[in-house]
Amino acid sequence: MDFPQPLARGRLLQRYKRFFADVVLDDGTEITAHCPNPGAMLGLNTPGLPAWVSRSDDPKRKLAHTLELVEADGGLVGINTMHPNRLTAEALAADAIPELAGYATHRREVRYGTNSRVDFLLEHPDRPPAWLEVKNCHLRRGGSLAEFPDCVAARSLKHLRELSAMVREGHRAVMLFVVQRTDCDEFEACHDLDPAYAAGLRDAATQGVEVLCYDCDISPEAIRIARRIPWRGATADAE
Repeated sequence: MDFPQPLARGRLLQRYKRFFADVVLDDGTEITAHCPNPGAMLGLNTPGLPAWVSRSDDPKRKLAHTLELVEADGGLVGINTMHPNRLTAEALAADAIPELAGYATHRREVRYGTNSRVDFLLEHPDRPPAWLEVKNCHLRRGGSLAEFPDCVAARSLKHLRELSAMVREGHRAVMLFVVQRTDCDEFEACHDLDPAYAAGLRDAATQGVEVLCYDCDISPEAIRIARRIPWRGATADAE
């Protein structure tokens, strides 16, 4: 996914009311940017962090700028939770995720479950449909472990149960975590911040839901899904 225009660099002044971020650009201009992230952003909302924003010329927007990246622990981190679905769509079209390659069509926002829409429904005349949910992951609290979620995620837990229901109906179901960082080589559900979700992910996996985790290559010019990283829960189950 290429950014349509070069991102502007600055420093984060504050992130507040979940969806607002004040940033001072390198030229000294202070702006308020949209922060497209409803989560806690632990470790990524510290005043003074280097930050990159995009700009839109759409006159209908209340805020022209969007907070896209911050620099933490010496690397770039994508904080825009709308990007993982876009990144996944691009990767699916290019068959860049081997475990999900070879499907004829990739439909988005298909109704399923209880008042839900799955992120992607992958279909092929010669194989069962694959129901694919995508989650953004950017939490790292030490070492090289990526974690999800960074706060209680009741809706995400509901999605796990709906994926499990698809498996029981004879379909394929996949939970894909897109890690918008470059400094993680392992993934795990966050047991202390949302123990219910961590337990739900293990339960979904035992019922046949596939768990995939991919990190990203990130620059101020583009973001790409890159490499698969292991899920620690799968290793623990195997021991």
